[in-house]
Amino acid sequence: MAVKQTLRMNFLNAAGKSVTISLDNPKDDLTSAAVQTAMDTVIAKNIFITSGGDLVSKVKATIVDTTDTVLFGD
Repeated sequence: MAVKQTLRMNFLNAAGKSVTISLDNPKDDLTSAAVQTAMDTVIAKNIFITSGGDLVSKVKATIVDTTDTVLFGD
């Protein structure tokens, strides 16, 4: 059984559509303040292109825990 964590950062783009950026294996000591600062930087630097235009606002950030159970094979 393997446990995996993913940081999911949700934004709105200029068209009002939801955009999610996911990062695997976030640091164990990650804080809300650090994530919010990173999200602000992503918006300010305009480093991602979306079909609905620039990212314009933060919506939320979550850490999702997933457990994979291999039934057969590698």
